[in-house]
Amino acid sequence: MQDTAPFAAPRLRLRLTLAPGQWLGPGKADLLQWIAETGSIAAAGRRMGMSYKRAWGLAEALNAMFPAPLVVANRGGAGHGGATLTPVGHEVLALYRTMQARAETTLAPEIDQLGALSRDMSTRT
Repeated sequence: MQDTAPFAAPRLRLRLTLAPGQWLGPGKADLLQWIAETGSIAAAGRRMGMSYKRAWGLAEALNAMFPAPLVVANRGGAGHGGATLTPVGHEVLALYRTMQARAETTLAPEIDQLGALSRDMSTRT
């Protein structure tokens, strides 16, 4: 999930642009993961500090980015509704997490170097 700790060191945030105006980044990946874990778009949104309307809109945007839906919602009100990731949704999330981990591992030396340069520059007067 997305790191929400205070910004202590440089970090990489992977954002993949699939088409103009269509991207997959850490927030959308986190939403998919929370939907998978909670079985609910509303609960996923609450865990991320966003409204149901915003979470629903992001789920719809994710569904529109691929030929098959990533999230399927079931209507039904209290106790009867819910949402699940489709097999494609699970695959997209797994691919994104793999890319994210590989990018962080591969680029760790350069990220550390940039962090050191940044700290060096901030101590100069």
